[in-house]
Parts: sequence; C-alpha cells; structure tokens
Amino acid sequence: MTLSILTIEAGKPFAAPLKKGLPLFASPVSAGFPSPADDYIERHLDLNELLIKHPTATFFVRVEGLSMINAGIKNGDILIVDKSLQPSNNNVVIAVLNGEFLVKTLHKRGNQTWLLAENPKYQPILITSETNFEIWGVVTSVIHNF
Repeated sequence: MTLSILTIEAGKPFAAPLKKGLPLFASPVSAGFPSPADDYIERHLDLNELLIKHPTATFFVRVEGLSMINAGIKNGDILIVDKSLQPSNNNVVIAVLNGEFLVKTLHKRGNQTWLLAENPKYQPILITSETNFEIWGVVTSVIHNF
C-alpha cells in the first residue's frame, strides 16, 4: 500500500472556507423505510470544524492499495491524520516502516507491537528492535467517494 501525502500550509484551512458552511438538516435520513422530508435546517455544518480537531497537527494522505479494505479504507481514499494524538492499541495509524509509509492497525500484545492489515491477504508485521519504525499519526477520518 502506498500513501501520497497531500501538502497543506500549517494553520491554514484545508478547504476553501465557506462563509456559512453547508446546511445540516435536523431530521436524520432514513436508511430503512422512507419518511417525509422536513424542510427544516438545524444549522450550517463546517466540515473543517467537524473533522479536524487540531489543525496545525493534521494532514491528509491518499491511499493506494487494498490492505485496509475491511476497515472501510479503500484505494483512492483520503485519510485525515492527527499527529497530536497518542496512538493506542487498535488505532489505525500512519507509520513509516523501513522508509516506507503505511496505513495499518496498531496492535500491542504484551511487550510486542504489530502492524496489522485489515485484509486477510496481507501478513501481520512484527515490530522488532531492528525495525526502523515510527508512527506519524492516528487516522481520525476516511473520505471516499462511491
């Protein structure tokens, strides 16, 4: 799996700011039987506000590959990554492993650390003292198109 980092200027909005944001309807959308739609808008939604908690520590990466497909991360998706979060067990993380960027699930078992793919076609990676390994951030959101 290859990741390409999308560059942004620190402290700047990641998308063109909207003066009023986008409308957020008060009534949820039914995923079952249809219900009559309300014409009531609860408020305007700013996606930067919703998805980015620490703007100066957040970056985007584009995914290439299928190793995380069972986590809902598909080829071409954009991941929102927060470098300020402390990675914990079972977080999806962006890591550098022997000079290569990866997105994997961080798994700690006893004193062992593993990077796990979310696709059975890919083998787990055991991190050892000989491994050149660094976590760059925790994935907080996935953006993908249908």
